[in-house]
Amino acid sequence: MTRQLLLISTSTVHGSGYLDYCASEISAFLPGSPRVLFVPYARPSGLTHNEYTEMASGKFATMGLELAGIHAAADPVAAVRSAGALFVGGGNTFVLLNHLYSHNLMEVIRERVLGGVPYVGTSAGCNVAGATISTTNDMPIVYPPSFDALGLVPFNLNPHYLDPDPHSTHRGETRETRIKEFHFFNEQPVVGLREGAMLHVAGNSVRLKGSVGARLFRRNIEPEEFVPGAQLDFLLA
Repeated sequence: MTRQLLLISTSTVHGSGYLDYCASEISAFLPGSPRVLFVPYARPSGLTHNEYTEMASGKFATMGLELAGIHAAADPVAAVRSAGALFVGGGNTFVLLNHLYSHNLMEVIRERVLGGVPYVGTSAGCNVAGATISTTNDMPIVYPPSFDALGLVPFNLNPHYLDPDPHSTHRGETRETRIKEFHFFNEQPVVGLREGAMLHVAGNSVRLKGSVGARLFRRNIEPEEFVPGAQLDFLLA
């Protein structure tokens, strides 16, 4: 399998601008000048698809990369078929997945990425790369046909993963509690990506990158901590 994915927890970390902290990783991941197709569908408010695309294309231009929005294409499926790389931006995961289904993009994206077309996903774009979106933090403000995601990797992701704050007075459920509830009904592992963490998937290799670590959850197994540089190839077994 020739898949190449860069799954990034968030597009912005505290103290920096849009994609600043991960720009060097994206540049290294997309060598040369592929035609990057941007998927802005995850934004239901705040920015229009045009505005979101303008923001992303401006940042990609600083990397020497050309980017165009899929929303402007007369035929979105054809646009995916001709893309040199895909960048799926963040926002609301339910909205994003609903658009992918309604535009008949699920199969063509899966086919192209598993065939070797590079895929960069931030936040919601990271979520939809997994087996399902059932471990997203987003509210289900729309109802996609299925929670089944692109399945580019056989595990789930939880971008923006937060550790419990021992000094907080909040007594509601933590992310860890929610993920354990998920494992009451589901088998697939969940990678909790803290803000600043990312996974680089190359074929059957998975490497944790970024400035912070990640937490791995598996059914009936105590959560495990991994630091940047760790190899997580076993998740693809």
